[in-house]
Amino acid sequence: MTRLGFIIAAVTGATLLGACSKEEAAPPAPAAKPVVVVAEPEVDPVTGLIMAEHWEIVRANCTPCHSAKLVTQQRGTAQQWLTMIRWMQAKQNLWQFDTETESRIIAYLADNYPPDAARRRAAIPAALMPPNPYSSTE
Repeated sequence: MTRLGFIIAAVTGATLLGACSKEEAAPPAPAAKPVVVVAEPEVDPVTGLIMAEHWEIVRANCTPCHSAKLVTQQRGTAQQWLTMIRWMQAKQNLWQFDTETESRIIAYLADNYPPDAARRRAAIPAALMPPNPYSSTE
């Protein structure tokens, strides 16, 4: 090896060794995202209803006829809740509410028991249902 070749090899080797031995600066840590803790709503220990605004009205108007569990396991939009109330009034002898009471009940139900696709299956089509032995139309 010539003297020039030896110098070039030594300089190149030293450069490579120096580059390998240097610690690379770690990338800056990403900024920590703030942890958001969402408090679970308080639930009435007797009925299981979420204790939000107007829950007492729902308790007073729904639980005289059926368990609060029937309410808490249902889900619906304001329109769906209204439809259920209208059905109970037409078929189950539920009394008529004054406008303010009805709107508070529906608002409470829609806010606290809204639709949840993971909780409810689609209705079974009528063509797949067995005959109803109690129906007077069949």
